[in-house]
Amino acid sequence: MTALLEVDRVSKSYGALRAADEVSFTVTTGETLGIIGPNGAGKTTLFNLIGGDARPDVGRIRLAGRDITALAPHERCRIGIGRTYQVPHPFDGMTVFENLLVAAAFGGGKPEQAASQVAASVIRRTGLAGKANQLAGSLTLLDRKRMELARALSTEPKLLLLDEIAGGLTEPEARELVELVRWIGAQGVTIIWIEHVVHALLAVATRLLVMNFGATLTEGHPHKVMASPEVKRVYMGIEPEEAIT
Repeated sequence: MTALLEVDRVSKSYGALRAADEVSFTVTTGETLGIIGPNGAGKTTLFNLIGGDARPDVGRIRLAGRDITALAPHERCRIGIGRTYQVPHPFDGMTVFENLLVAAAFGGGKPEQAASQVAASVIRRTGLAGKANQLAGSLTLLDRKRMELARALSTEPKLLLLDEIAGGLTEPEARELVELVRWIGAQGVTIIWIEHVVHALLAVATRLLVMNFGATLTEGHPHKVMASPEVKRVYMGIEPEEAIT
């Protein structure tokens, strides 16, 4: 498989805090990589480095072989990186369709007619057609998260970064979201998904990476990773049986 994203020994510090500590990994085209770790492990910092909201102190980031380490966020968006955020921040005074139109036109660099066509296609495929003319500020949490996904998709990304989109949802809502993410992956979009709702992540991830204190703890097949005693100790607080007296 072809490497789409390469993160090469990337580090980022904020004062004395080492938020990313020589992180290296590769994501292949069409893969869905899940990232887990305790709060403060450096997961969102990693997304900020990939998306361009932050610059690494050292290390390089490449997309499809191109060094993008110095590119601004809007430049990365134009060449194929889409992102959602933990807390959706839509343009509340705009309709759902207008939010997607802005993403397609300014994030994706599409002319008006093409942007409108992309927005219309995405809004149908993400189950928001019935709310196209509804103000974004009036949406339920599920629909705000769905629209956050739809906005990112409207830029037509090669790589989609999902940051805890299942948080705060009910079990049925989380299942709906999982099906949408599964459909996105089936369209050939490469996905990196940070999530604390592990069962949602395990439903779609092809590989799992675990972070702790800004560094990679382990990575591999999702179920093998989750069975690791070290992951159980660090992420779930479960001590190995031999350590219990």
